[in-house]
Amino acid sequence: MVVTSTPRRTALALTVIGAVLAPVSPAFAAPAAPAAPAPPAVDLRADVNRDGRVDVTGATDTAGEDTWTQGRGAVFLPNIDDDTKRCPATAPGGKPLSDAKLAACNDAADAVVNGTADLADMARVRAVPMAGLPATATGSVSVPSGGKHTRVFVKRTGGWAHVTGKTRLTAAELRAGLEFAVESTDIVRDSKVWDGRGVIRLTVATPGRPATSDDITLRVAPLLTHHHLQKAQQVMVTRVPGKEDFERRQQAFVGGLAKEAKAAGITAPLVTFDRYQDIWAQDFVEPGYVSMTGPDGRRQVIRVMIRSAQPDREAGRELFEKLRGNGVGVVQVSGVRDSEEWTLNSMGNLETIPPYAHGGRSFPAGRIIMGERKDDGSKPAQAMRTMLASQGFQDPLLLDTSWLHVGHVDEFVQFLPAPGTPRGWRIGIADPDAGMKLLRDAQKAGHGKTRMFSVPDSVERYAPKETIDQALASKELVADNALAAARIKANLAVLQRETGVTDAEVVRVPALYTRGKEQVGERGDRMPRLSRLGAGEVPEAVSEYGQQQNLTRRDGRVAGPGTVMTSAYVPGAVNGVLLGGDRYLAPRQWGPVIGGKDVFTAAVTAAYTGAGMKVSYIDDWYTYHLGMGEVHCGTNTLRDASAAWWKR
Repeated sequence: MVVTSTPRRTALALTVIGAVLAPVSPAFAAPAAPAAPAPPAVDLRADVNRDGRVDVTGATDTAGEDTWTQGRGAVFLPNIDDDTKRCPATAPGGKPLSDAKLAACNDAADAVVNGTADLADMARVRAVPMAGLPATATGSVSVPSGGKHTRVFVKRTGGWAHVTGKTRLTAAELRAGLEFAVESTDIVRDSKVWDGRGVIRLTVATPGRPATSDDITLRVAPLLTHHHLQKAQQVMVTRVPGKEDFERRQQAFVGGLAKEAKAAGITAPLVTFDRYQDIWAQDFVEPGYVSMTGPDGRRQVIRVMIRSAQPDREAGRELFEKLRGNGVGVVQVSGVRDSEEWTLNSMGNLETIPPYAHGGRSFPAGRIIMGERKDDGSKPAQAMRTMLASQGFQDPLLLDTSWLHVGHVDEFVQFLPAPGTPRGWRIGIADPDAGMKLLRDAQKAGHGKTRMFSVPDSVERYAPKETIDQALASKELVADNALAAARIKANLAVLQRETGVTDAEVVRVPALYTRGKEQVGERGDRMPRLSRLGAGEVPEAVSEYGQQQNLTRRDGRVAGPGTVMTSAYVPGAVNGVLLGGDRYLAPRQWGPVIGGKDVFTAAVTAAYTGAGMKVSYIDDWYTYHLGMGEVHCGTNTLRDASAAWWKR
């Protein structure tokens, strides 16, 4: 958009009118002096069509240069990685830095281009060469909108210089054409405060003439979460040192996970969290990314680790201390209120529906789902929900997890790739009705005396001893699964309404839930520390399966009388990890063995193979299941972000 203090078209019109209305000059009058040529127009260009190239000779990047839509408009990155690893992890003397100081350092924290990798994270803006510009002309750059978060550098003979209000561009530079590099100092935190737009203005002044300007609009790339149509590239897990029973088993889990990842074609080694011994690697971080098209036409990506909105969860510090670096940044939210329930802020309570369009709405980068407790109105932290919604692409959808102790969506729903189908994915859903049918069918076939769980006593001293008959005789267990089935059905209806998924696109995976003490473990010395709920939140079971109880939550509130909240009875198969487009790793079921076959393993395998998946199993009973979590809860994945997020 060109701006002049006296618009060129108006000035031209006045000149023509003046020529028509002026009285005829006598024949002997001296000829008028020729008017000085108008200075060339100021013209800023950016990569509006997102092809990685700034077109300064054609018109491919001119339409829509002053606006920004989901599919068109110039993009710049929040330059929040640490390409040269200059950000300290500790204060002088080795003392820990505060969370705020850890987060304060990144490549955008200074007004310097920190090497070629840093420069690659900056968007380009170019000024069309202004041939014929008078030698007396000068130029300046300002950021009239988004200036607090937008930084501009100009390319000069000596390198890249930070542009300030005092920077003056010479006539020679303007004639040759200028190149600028633009970075954002942050992501969008709250669109009501800043919507992510940065307007760059180039103004050229020539003595004796009105100054002319041109604006170009960019928007910072949205921070997006991964979905399961993106290929897994690396797996993350916590590794607990030591030689005690739990430590050895957890180390065996890590070793088995590494083998499964390799078998699935993931060549990168595991990323292990080693410092804080928080085994729930899914919960203290959600991997995300920002990207724009680079000059080679490929996506320039910065991975962004989103720390959970749990300020007192120390494990999140390792994201800054270990992962932040070249191409990897970390963000955390502030202002989390004590009244916001701690467990709902774990990132296992954040999953992403793959891309879809339905009902007049399009989500080319997928859509976030999170759990809330509708029984008392508890929701994930407002600061986190505001930040996620402010990206403008993945509009979080809340599901009801009131019926779950931990309250995370990954306990009952997942999304599976389905190449060749209209959407390209299916919903995987836990099915308690199917789980109960497996038990009833076994009982009818005369196997009611078979032990409910096949965890061997020699391996697991806390292995449950009940039989199938005893399990089915428990009014609580039957009621718990009727409750779970009804709540899951209601949540599935919400997902189908929002996405258009049909019943034929739903993969139903046998599952069972319980309020029972077996699921929180009988090791009072260890299981509270390891529970996915967090320290101090393991409910006290008062009978074999537990009774309806008042659960005091971390925020001091108590669930209402009669509230029943459950967790997985048989290890939750949907709470596994997708390692490849057709490779799924589930928790070992340890169900009843009849005729030499684990009936839950057979049924779960049939459900996934029927959906085109190859399923394998890993034992997580002692390490994760007893703490109210499974394989997914203890792992995380970094996925391919090379696709254009604005295209379905």
